[in-house]
Amino acid sequence: MSYAIITVGGKQYRVQEGERLLVDRLKTDEGKTFNPKVLLVGGNGKTDLAPTIAVTARVVSHELGEKIRIGKYKKRTGYRKHTGFRASLTQIEIESIGAGARKAAAAAKPKAEAKPEAAPGPKAEAPAEAPARTAHPPKGYEDMTVAEIAAEASGWRRPNLEAALEYEQANAKRKGAIAALESALAEKESH
Repeated sequence: MSYAIITVGGKQYRVQEGERLLVDRLKTDEGKTFNPKVLLVGGNGKTDLAPTIAVTARVVSHELGEKIRIGKYKKRTGYRKHTGFRASLTQIEIESIGAGARKAAAAAKPKAEAKPEAAPGPKAEAPAEAPARTAHPPKGYEDMTVAEIAAEASGWRRPNLEAALEYEQANAKRKGAIAALESALAEKESH
């Protein structure tokens, strides 16, 4: 039986297909599926520490945990206070382990097999073309504040600035960060 270790809400869980478990409240709606981050996949005596397999989980319900009673008391003053706490939890069910990776691998195999047939002859040993480099925001950009972005944007390269601006416009939409990135781009264009 195969199993996986996944991380949901900063905690790690060992799961198998069909298993249900309670995790901290998720933003995903009931009935929707999501793919948690997979840390390890194991089974049949083998383990993979760098898995490419996807785990699919479905949100069954949102519920409250068991009530915890909290009491405070100070001696000789008459001070007594009682409160309670119920954690917000989400019940999830693991639908499949590795189904998404199998579909992706099956789709990639026909393309890989067709490539050697297209170039027969002695020139088939030509070096493969290098993949095109894609620009991305600087490392740790998502966690940066607007002030940090404004201070560091002038030292970034133009492709990184453009990628960071695209990220801001698509996701965060922070006005201060967009203004800082646009001014840094304008400064790069003037030089």
